[in-house]
Amino acid sequence: MAEDLLIPKDTTREEMYASLYPQLKALTDDEPDLIANMANIASALKETFGFFWVGFYRVAGDQLVLGPFQGTVACTRISFGRGVCGTAWKEQRTILVPDVDLFPGHIACSSLSRSEIVIPLLQDGVVRAVLDVDSDEVNSFSEVDVRNLEKISSLIIF
Repeated sequence: MAEDLLIPKDTTREEMYASLYPQLKALTDDEPDLIANMANIASALKETFGFFWVGFYRVAGDQLVLGPFQGTVACTRISFGRGVCGTAWKEQRTILVPDVDLFPGHIACSSLSRSEIVIPLLQDGVVRAVLDVDSDEVNSFSEVDVRNLEKISSLIIF
């Protein structure tokens, strides 16, 4: 696959995801390196949608540790059950937060982040990492993002 993404910008978000997914699948299918695949997925999501921050946190003991990302400087470690990322890890479910100021215990790595979606990446029923996507606008995410980001997350093989 060429390194340039071919995503039409004058379409719906659903159509953009539909165009992006096969390109990411082709990019990750023959690449066994976890970090390389996380880096390319974070970059592709940021480039395609212009999200404020996109990145991965990997489980290391009782903390999430910052992995590949695109965006501003981020929190390096997040404890189990803390913030949106730690809660998604603890509850083993995707969490969509329309307004981060209303999420109890939200960790503000950047005061510019206004809404967030976090997808846990599981292997054999155990969370191994999370995909964290932030927007600088309230109510930026919907079920379209949940469904498609979960599908894209499934491309990460541990």
